[in-house]
Amino acid sequence: MRRWWAYALLLLVLVALQAKLWWGEGGMAEVEALQERVDEQRRENARLKQRNDALSAEVEDLKSGEAAIEERARSELGMIRPGETFYRVVEPAPVAPREDTADDTEPRR
Repeated sequence: MRRWWAYALLLLVLVALQAKLWWGEGGMAEVEALQERVDEQRRENARLKQRNDALSAEVEDLKSGEAAIEERARSELGMIRPGETFYRVVEPAPVAPREDTADDTEPRR
């Protein structure tokens, strides 16, 4: 009979420890939530690293020569060199189709 109580007590302690492991503070549910946060942060870090790499390449281009600076000034600021002539090509507005006039409604002879 005494042994039965010892086994029951050990089983109760085991169940309590398992419950704490699965549902308690620092348990498996919390570990899974933290793992998801870590994965999300890694994705964000990878995205930011790509952006940093692109910006670093742009900085190096700007440091390396005047061609990159000139290209940027022309495309983004609309600047031209002294002595150059700027030509803007404007597309003509579409011509509206002619409407029938009173002369066109009379039968032709």
